[in-house]
Amino acid sequence: MCKLAKFFMHVCRLFLSVVFLIAGINGYFVIFGLEPFIATSSKAMALFQLDNLLIFEKSLEILCGVLLLSNQFIPLAIAILSPIVANILLLHLFLDPSLLLLAILLVLAYGCLLFYYRKNFISLIERKPSPGSDPTAGMR
Repeated sequence: MCKLAKFFMHVCRLFLSVVFLIAGINGYFVIFGLEPFIATSSKAMALFQLDNLLIFEKSLEILCGVLLLSNQFIPLAIAILSPIVANILLLHLFLDPSLLLLAILLVLAYGCLLFYYRKNFISLIERKPSPGSDPTAGMR
């Protein structure tokens, strides 16, 4: 892989990590009734009327932000962020277009990271996957 592609992957990873880390921390400000340090979408917050759902999502965002920032368990972070990124795009596409550009940038950065780590996920879309090694095979 060329150095420019690897550099671009690192930029995408850092961009996603910073966005999700800040968004997750900002969400906790909302949960605790404090004024968020970055403006939030009122339409998005209306969807989180149950604080437990907001706590769960913001905790996942912080966890994934830390994993991406530390360059650890990247495929796990990508898998966890998949529905979150999809929801962000759909929310800003249909309900609140004010942050649509950021949502599109998130999807593009996420797509680049997913493409870079595609070998970690290719077995998920095999039509007839081969079973893994049987740990009890030597016991027979």
